[in-house]
Amino acid sequence: MKKLISRRSFVKAAIIGTLLLFGKPALATELIEEESSSSNLLLDAAGGETIGKDLYDEAVRENLPEGRLRIYRPRMDEKLDVTFRNSKGEYDEQALKAINHLFRCHHNDEETDIDVRTIEFLNAVDKEIGKGDNLIHVVSGYRSKKYNDMLRKKMRRRVAKNSLHLYGKAVDIRIPDIRTKVLRRTALELELGGVGYYPRAGFVHLDSGRVRRW
Repeated sequence: MKKLISRRSFVKAAIIGTLLLFGKPALATELIEEESSSSNLLLDAAGGETIGKDLYDEAVRENLPEGRLRIYRPRMDEKLDVTFRNSKGEYDEQALKAINHLFRCHHNDEETDIDVRTIEFLNAVDKEIGKGDNLIHVVSGYRSKKYNDMLRKKMRRRVAKNSLHLYGKAVDIRIPDIRTKVLRRTALELELGGVGYYPRAGFVHLDSGRVRRW
C-alpha cells in the first residue's frame, strides 16, 4: 500500500464511517458532499488505493479521536466532563443530551439538538492540541432566534441573520493557554467545516457547514 497522505484524511474518514455505522447516515452524507463519493475520501486517505473493510475498520479504530470532552460555559459557570462516543464508535444519547443542555442559549435557556458533526469537529480539534484533555471554554453554542435577532440589532453585520448557531451547528470556543491562532490553524487543517477567526475577541468559530474560512 502507498504511504498514507495525511492523518487529517483518516480522521475525517473515521468520523464519516462512524456516522454511517451508527445510525446517522444523513449527517455523514452532508459531511462528504464536497467529495464525489465517500469511497473517494477513503481512496484519498489511502494514497490512491481502495481501503478494504478490514483496513477501514482498523483506520477507524486507530484514527477516530477519543470521544471525551471537558467543557466549560463561563456565562453559566457550568462544567461538563462527558464521553459522548465509546471506543467502538457508538454514540451515547444521554451524553449528547447533556451536551445539548450545556450548549443551550444562555439568554432564555432554550435548547436544541447539537449537530453531531459539530461535536466531532470540536472533539477533533481538542485531540489535535496538547494531550486532548483541555478544558474547552464555550463562548457561544446554540442561539435562539430571539437572542440572535437581539444580537443583530446591537451588532448588525457582525451577526449573521441565518447563523448556523440557530440550528445547533456552530460553536465559538477558546482554550486557556492555547493561542487563538494555533486553535484556528488546527481547525483549518482538519477541514471538517467552517472556521472563523476572531483574535480581538479571543475565540474561534467552528461549524458543520461547508469547509470555508473567514
